Amino acid sequence: MRGDDDVSNEEPEEAITRVILPNKKKGEMFGVVEKLSGASHLSVMCEDGFTRTARIPGKMKKRMWIKEGDLVIVKPWQFQNEKADVVYRYTQTQANYLSRNNMLPEVINIFKQA
Repeated sequence: MRGDDDVSNEEPEEAITRVILPNKKKGEMFGVVEKLSGASHLSVMCEDGFTRTARIPGKMKKRMWIKEGDLVIVKPWQFQNEKADVVYRYTQTQANYLSRNNMLPEVINIFKQA
């Protein structure tokens, strides 16, 4: 036996949460889902203060559900600034982590701990 199962000599690993951040060079930004409109469309309050109509792309629609109050990354359309695509949805744990580490803009930080 090689002893691969014996991990007692290793130090316990710290839980480091690494989260995806919006790529500002590509025009991505944080947003909070305000309202579900049906047909994979939703209203998102973006970090720049605008409320945009966002759509959930097909590859995301099948893998994760988005509900009101979720933190998302959106990418506004270049030819229609009032519309956007959802790029990523954060879990509640990831959103709390971003809020605790002051990585969210004040405009959309609804995850503050009292």
